[in-house]
Amino acid sequence: MKQTFVLATGNQGKVKELARMLAPLDIDIVPQSDYQVEEVPETGTTFVENAIIKARHAAKITGLPAIADDSGLAVDFLDGAPGIYSARYSGEQATDASNINKLLREMADIPESQRAARFICVLVLMRHADDPTPIICQGEWHGTITQQKSGTAGFGYDPVFWVEQHQCTSAELSPEQKNAISHRGLALQQLTYKLQLAND
Repeated sequence: MKQTFVLATGNQGKVKELARMLAPLDIDIVPQSDYQVEEVPETGTTFVENAIIKARHAAKITGLPAIADDSGLAVDFLDGAPGIYSARYSGEQATDASNINKLLREMADIPESQRAARFICVLVLMRHADDPTPIICQGEWHGTITQQKSGTAGFGYDPVFWVEQHQCTSAELSPEQKNAISHRGLALQQLTYKLQLAND
């Protein structure tokens, strides 16, 4: 029997990505906006806490199992910043461009050997709002911060995240290439595997 899961995001790109990967499991993914679920304040201090907050809120309002994603960029030289504040690194009115510009300024004189960074994605599935054992999946994608922007695909910090394997930035990868190796792709693969086990 086909199940419906609500995705605790209004980001249509994430909805499509998840729906495509979970299609073989006979699961319908719908955005929380379809149920007029408003975004909840992300008051956690870790990616896991924020993902649980978002999933619990969506499950409580809709009565459906909920999946939430919390992700960001951690730069070693900046002690893991911008981290959970990746989306608003340059302030409350932050844009992808303003966040990238701030990061490049912070890293302006840093040598190549100290520009290591990683994207982190935590996916949480809560079967209901009071689920005591949510499924938690985490993916990491390691790279380095470039000196300047390159590429127009993707979003966020993709134009300054160098992918050694492909000798280009994340913003120069095709969606298929990116999903195969990215932090979100790896977390989704884990979630798919765990859901298959649960359904067997």
